[in-house]
Amino acid sequence: MSTYTATIRWTRKDDSDFLKGQYGRAHTWEFDGGVTVPASPSPHVVPQPWSDLNAVDPEEAFVASLSSCHMLFFIDFARRARFVVDSYVDNAEGVLDKRPDGRMAMTRVTLRPQVQWGGESQPDAAAIADLHHRAHEACFIANSVTSEVTIEQ
Repeated sequence: MSTYTATIRWTRKDDSDFLKGQYGRAHTWEFDGGVTVPASPSPHVVPQPWSDLNAVDPEEAFVASLSSCHMLFFIDFARRARFVVDSYVDNAEGVLDKRPDGRMAMTRVTLRPQVQWGGESQPDAAAIADLHHRAHEACFIANSVTSEVTIEQ
């Protein structure tokens, strides 16, 4: 078992009218490696000026987390199969929508990995599909969510 931590830090600014909902929601995420990430609610959820367009929102982080986890397993499984990966770029997209029970949720995440291969041995389409399938099955984050996750090649 492993434990992971993050410190989420928000402070109300004196010029806000908190009780009317007119307050900034920008905050930070601090991680154990010393990285601090500016964070905010999505401007699709909380309009400006109460959100920060230049910060990462939880929905973007959710999509990035799924994509990153999938990529890390994909690259490792490719290495084990003796395929060389030169680059991997994923323009992933998540959809926030109402579930049948009326609650909002990230209902679907689509991964669109573009892989550049190096080395002498190139995987065929079936091998690539198998690598993606195994990466999805192994991904800790994908195993932790109920959203539909699809991979478009």
